[in-house]
Amino acid sequence: MRFLTEPTTDLTYSDLFLVPSRSDVTSRLDVDLAADDGTGSAIPLVAANMTAVTGKRMAETMARRGGLAVLPQDVPLDVIRDVTAWIKTRHPVLETPVTLSPASTVIDALHLMGKRPHGAIMVVDDAGAVAGIVRAADCEGQDRFASLASVMRVQPLVLDAELLADARASSTGSGTGSVAGLRRAFEAMDAAGTDFTPVQRDGVLAGVLTRKGALRSTLYRPSLDTAGRLKVAAAVGINGDVAGRAAELLAAGVNVLVLDTAHGHQQKMFDALAAVKGLNPGVPVVAGNVVTAEATRELIQAGADIVKVGVGPGAMCTTRMMTAVGRPQFSAVLECSAAARAAGGVRYPRDVALALAAGASQVMIGSWFAGTHESPGDLQQDAGGRHFKESFGMASARAVQNRNQREGAFEKDRKALFEEGISTSRMFIDPARPGVEDLLDMITAGLRSSMSYAGAADLASFRERAVAGIQSAAGYEEGRPVPQSW
Repeated sequence: MRFLTEPTTDLTYSDLFLVPSRSDVTSRLDVDLAADDGTGSAIPLVAANMTAVTGKRMAETMARRGGLAVLPQDVPLDVIRDVTAWIKTRHPVLETPVTLSPASTVIDALHLMGKRPHGAIMVVDDAGAVAGIVRAADCEGQDRFASLASVMRVQPLVLDAELLADARASSTGSGTGSVAGLRRAFEAMDAAGTDFTPVQRDGVLAGVLTRKGALRSTLYRPSLDTAGRLKVAAAVGINGDVAGRAAELLAAGVNVLVLDTAHGHQQKMFDALAAVKGLNPGVPVVAGNVVTAEATRELIQAGADIVKVGVGPGAMCTTRMMTAVGRPQFSAVLECSAAARAAGGVRYPRDVALALAAGASQVMIGSWFAGTHESPGDLQQDAGGRHFKESFGMASARAVQNRNQREGAFEKDRKALFEEGISTSRMFIDPARPGVEDLLDMITAGLRSSMSYAGAADLASFRERAVAGIQSAAGYEEGRPVPQSW
């Protein structure tokens, strides 16, 4: 990256803009978004290791669309093993459906309806075959304890997995684009007048496919391990038996290890890195968080393959207001990436392009993804009828209490005095983009356009060709759309 005018102060993303350059990229679909940091991700986006952000559904969806999600360090090992095994059995094209039996009740369906953006519950019989479908409209005015058999509708279209056989084969390859099987599935849904269809294999429900899902699978390449299974990452703290937990995670099949603490430039982190690298993990090891080139170089020398950048930029983080410690995120990414490729946190779509242009290999997103159907939280409704999920910082009193629940009351309550983060915040579901896939569409569309404006065919050339300028607050405001007439 080069600047129109060299900066004289540290900058955050809203302080900058990108300048278009002469380009030979004729279509934004011609650019390659694959990360070049050894993770094998097809898009440079990571769901953060926050309890309110990443669970098995988020990890499954992110990997299916080419990204990565990091399971939090607070999750017990037995749960990590179960979740990882579950993710590894998910289909790289078909979504995992929410299923109930005909004997289940309307209240059961309503409790699960918010688990998917499409809001559909598949009703399956004892043999696993599709018996019907239930959506919110089918439950209106019905007794809450009525059986689903009495309210379900016959699904107008059920596809056979053989139709998508070539779609699966293509999804495991290196290319993207139109796939014959997905096209046929899309056209079948279009002809049937439905936006959703279950897919069966040998008469048993194998998954579901939406019209958008069929389109997306021609554009995104899933993030798969050498066995063709979806990838997942997991975080490890720097206290306790670091090597033991890391070994358990590796045995469970985790594909990336993230050594995570608020202050990554400390001796405990170097000790933790030595312990993990001593296992010869055979997977990328991420360490952080830091904000300086010196810290980045030392972590790399200690064995880190990727460095996580950022102190204080998160929406749930109060570190800067509490301690004055941190650094404007763009400058942190720019300096750290001069020493090595690094990951950086963002809040808006434009920030992703700026972080990658500054040298980040991937961008980690937290609370932004918390307000989606795929995040682990329960879907709630405010007095105005708006749906939301709760998010909270991983250094907040709420997170600390969960992390230290096995300790005695005295130690647990003493640690709770040191809160550094928001314990509860409402992340509203955007009706236009209720799922994380909708956000991925928006982010990657903007990134592809940014790269085509710069004449960059991949992320490496984007870093080289990007030209940035520094703007005033008025300049930033000028770039914002006007939602209504003035």
